[in-house]
This record gives sequence, structure tokens and C-alpha cells, in this order.
Amino acid sequence: MKYGFFKTAAASCDIKVANCAFNTESILKAIREAENSGAELIVLPELCITGYTCGDLFCQSTLLKEAITALAYIKEASLTLNIMISVGLPLEYNGKLYNCAAMLYRGSLLGIVPKTYLPNYNEFYEKRWFTPAPEQTVYINLLGQKVPFGTKLLFKAKEYSHIIFGMEICEDVWSPIPPSCYHAQAGAVIIANLSAGNEITGKASYRRALVQNQSARLICGYIYACAGQGESTTDVVFSGHNLICENGIILSEGKRFKNGIIYADIDVDRLISERRRNTSFETKTEGYTTVEFDFHPNNGDLDRYIDPHPFVPTDSACREERCHEIMDIQALGLKKRIEHIGAKNVVIGISGGLDSTLALIITSRAFELAGLDKKGIITVTMPCFGTTERTHSNAVTLCKALGTTFMEVNIAPAVMQHFSDIGQNPDQHNLTYENSQARERTQVLMDLAGKYNGFVVGTGDLSESALGWATYNGDHMSMYGVNCSIPKTLVKYLIKYAADYTENEVLKYVLEDILDTPVSPELLPPDENGNIAQITEDVVGPYELHDFFLYNMMRLAFPPEKIYFLAKAAFKGKYDNETILKWLKNFYRRFFTQQFKRSCMPDGPKVGSVSLSPRGDWRMPSDADVSAFIKRLDNLEKC
Repeated sequence: MKYGFFKTAAASCDIKVANCAFNTESILKAIREAENSGAELIVLPELCITGYTCGDLFCQSTLLKEAITALAYIKEASLTLNIMISVGLPLEYNGKLYNCAAMLYRGSLLGIVPKTYLPNYNEFYEKRWFTPAPEQTVYINLLGQKVPFGTKLLFKAKEYSHIIFGMEICEDVWSPIPPSCYHAQAGAVIIANLSAGNEITGKASYRRALVQNQSARLICGYIYACAGQGESTTDVVFSGHNLICENGIILSEGKRFKNGIIYADIDVDRLISERRRNTSFETKTEGYTTVEFDFHPNNGDLDRYIDPHPFVPTDSACREERCHEIMDIQALGLKKRIEHIGAKNVVIGISGGLDSTLALIITSRAFELAGLDKKGIITVTMPCFGTTERTHSNAVTLCKALGTTFMEVNIAPAVMQHFSDIGQNPDQHNLTYENSQARERTQVLMDLAGKYNGFVVGTGDLSESALGWATYNGDHMSMYGVNCSIPKTLVKYLIKYAADYTENEVLKYVLEDILDTPVSPELLPPDENGNIAQITEDVVGPYELHDFFLYNMMRLAFPPEKIYFLAKAAFKGKYDNETILKWLKNFYRRFFTQQFKRSCMPDGPKVGSVSLSPRGDWRMPSDADVSAFIKRLDNLEKC
């Protein structure tokens, strides 16, 4: 276990019905294989020690005694194995037979959880043999131990307080209120389900959705181990459909109709973070017994894909759907503001860069939805000292292609007058030189909005807000910021989506060229060849890194050292460790020092799970200190 990642396994074993000795060897083979692969928990199928399909043989004392003998053998073998084991068997207690899950670890039987809901319909006849779990937890003498027996059992690692397990069995999760719901409320972060669901046409997709949704509802890791080949095929067939899910995401899925083991690293820290922020997730521990044990983590290598672009879906079809949805949210948000004010005109500054391009596309959509003439979109390009021919040309072409009212205001004379007024040397390319241009542009836009009885549509994006990469009361300000929760890595895909689906060839061409243009505020003069000299990412760092940092810090509340660990995995081969650490420190410093800009940012629509709106998702004092976060990264550097 490293940085909260807990390696789990779900296994379907080769078995012989009613042959406990054979099954035990098969189970131990799977356990040893999983341990060698670094797994810290293995979940095995329902009644796998005997086989699920024993039928009336469950009434035979010989079979029941063989099952106990097998459990004792597995318990003894586990003494030399560093892996938690969840295994199924029939168990007699007080003259009744129960379908049970046993939890073992390092030679100790931690507890027995009986099945709560017994299916007795269609092909299932479990009530013929088994009794539902008792309501109260009791202690039974088994294998020389006093063992807790009951459905309300949790298993907790002593020195790793977030490692808490609960168990349920097959039909339990198909019930209206599964026991796992109560387990999770009592603190279980990982649920093990020992199952023996047979396979019929269409059942796999339903099962997959059920397990996936249960993990999402409970904000937990859910390990579903299903019986496979070896069970009786007298009337049904078992496929060994194993699943490991985390908060609605399928981490690993086994190939059906083939026995084997699947693995997945469940991010326990992520689950705890999600629960912590979710105020609807109640805690109820009444009636539960928690069994604590000394846990010895394996600390193996991370075997999990870390998405370097968490804001952008990897699947192209999903990405297109997401782009369409986001643009609808943005456009409908702006449409509502337009209609509420009763405005027929809006003003928007167009630079020929990514953000203003996206804002204009959204504004055009909003006008279409509102049934307004696009001539009411007053687009303004304001060339100055850093404007290049490429961006200027793209800005002009874009505005005209979308049918807007186009204006050009050269702000250089006004900025030079301002320099004269405040005694700024034009040859001194400092912060004042840059910010004066940004504020002059904002003044022009605001005054034009007043002139045309409209309002200014803002263009700044989420990544810029996080880094404070905006001029206070310059491009930082507007009356409605349509891009305020769109990260820079996603802006490009939204524009690409618009380019792919437009039938306007001129618009398509200019959008593609804008996508190919380096990101720059163009506040410093071009180079001797007329190309952009001021590249934003050279100054603040790669946006893909910052968006990765932002997502993991904001959405998941991960500490700096874990974000660094994840970034190394996500960007392996692209950025070296020194580069990642450098920009991560820069991210934290800028994020903390620039909060004052976010504290008074304009309205704008939330489109994803991360937002920096001071009225909605993010409340942070402008004078919060970053020292504790930087110190953690400094300590990593010393290691």
C-alpha cells in the first residue's frame, strides 16, 4: 500500500463439487498467485470451499466437516502469507446452516459473515438449506478461536485507519437495501462480495451496472468474485464474472467463462476524500462490531492507469458527447443572463487566441438559442505592442465568419498616453507595461458595453483563475465569464469539436489555425520575424501539468506529495521528476497568492466537478499561507 493505493484481487477457481480437498488446493494456488502479484486482499467466490451447487449434499454432516477442515488448512497456510483472504463456506451454528464468508489474515480467523438474503425463486433454492443471518453479532468457538459471527462485522487495520472492510454475499447486493449500505455508513471503505451468480443472456450487463452503481452510491471500493467453471452445469452455467469497482468506475473486469484472477489498486484516500466532502453521506455505527488487526502493507509498484488529462475523456465518443454537453451548459447560462437583463447586445474582446475563440463560439450559440440577431454580438479586436499578424488575422476572420458586428480599436496610442501620464518608460517591459494594455482593453470593452446597452462577456478560463494568470481589473473582469470553469486542456478540445462539426469552411480553417497557435497574452513585442515571443507556458509552466495538479488538489484534496507521486506516473517519459516538482511548487505558490483575484471574479456557469467560484465551490481566505504545502514538497526534494 503506497499513497493510499490498496491492491486487491478477485478470483474464480477451478473446483470440483463437494471435493473440499481439491478445492482447497485450488484456492491456495490462487491466494499464493495473488500474493506474489502484490495483492493485499483476495476475494474468492461464494461457497467455493464446497462448491455452490452441492444441493442437498449441504445437509450431509460429512461435507460440512470437510469444509471446516479445509478452512483450518487455509488458516494455517495463511500464517506465512501476507494477504487478507475472504473465502466462502457453509457453516452450522446452533442447529442451523448458514452460507458464510470467512475473513482470514496471517494465521488468524478474523470473523464470519453469514448471508442475509437467500434467493428462493427461479433456479435458486437456498432457503431449502440455509438460514438468513441473525440480527445480532454473536461469538462462536471455531478453529480454536472465539470468532465474531454476524452480518454487522467490519475489519479494520490498526495503524491504517482508512482500511476498513465489510462483506456481503451474492444476493445481498441484489436486494432493495443491501447490507453493504449499512457497512459503508458504519465506515467500510471496501466491500467484498462473494458470489455465485449463474449466467443467462443479458445478466452480465445488469450485474456490471449493479456493482458499478453500488460502488458509486456507497463511495467505496467494491470487489465482486463470482463462481466459474467447475460448478455443476446440471441446470445452469457459471461464468466467473469478476469485477473490481471504485466509486462508479470499473477498475478491472474478468473475462467471462474463463477462471482466473483480476487485480486493481483501489485508491482508499480518494474514497475517503469523496466521503469527507459529501455531507449527505451519513455515519451510523450502531450495532456494529469492528475487528482490528495488525496490517502489513506490501508497498508494491502501482499497477493502475493514471490519466494525465483528468478533465478530458480519453474515449473519443465520450469526449464528443462531453463537449456537446459542456457547450450547451455554457450557452444556456449566457442565454439566461441575456434574457434576464433584456439585452440585445453583448461585447466581447477577440484576440485570436483559444479562450476568446471559445467564448465567441458560445456567445454565438447563446444568441441562436435566444433567437437574437448575431449582429448584436459586438466583437472587438484591440491590437497593441505584442499583437502578431497571425493572431490579428485569425481574430478578424473568426468574427466575420460568425456574422458578428466587428470593430477594431488600436489601443497603442491610448496606452502610450497612459505611460506618459504615469511616467512609465515604454522601453521598460515590466509588469506595468503588460498590465496597462490589459486594463486599457477592458476599459474599451466596458465603455462599448455601456454605449450599446449591453454587457461584456468574459473569456478567462479555469486554469488561468487557478494560477492567477490574469490582470486584476483587466482581463480578470467582465459581466459574465462563460469559460470560468473550463480548464485550458479542455478548451482546445471544445474548439476542435466546433471545428469538426461546422459546415462553414472558412470558420473551420480559422479554428484549426487558432488551435495551432501558441498560447500567449501577446503583451510583449514579437520577435524579429514577427512571431509570438511571449509564450505563456514558458513562464507559468505546462498547462497540462497545472490542470493535473488542479484536479487532484481541488477535486480529490490529495496532499502535495501524493500529487507529485501521481504526476510522475501520469507523465512518465514526458517530464522528468525535477520539472514536475518545479511546476508543482509554482502551482501551489500561485494558487495561494492569487486567491484575491478569485474572491471577486464575475458570475459564470459551473460545467464540471471543479469550480473556483467564490460564491459556490471554493471559499478560501486571500491571505492563506502556503508554507505547509511547500514544506512537504521540499522534504521530497531532500529524499
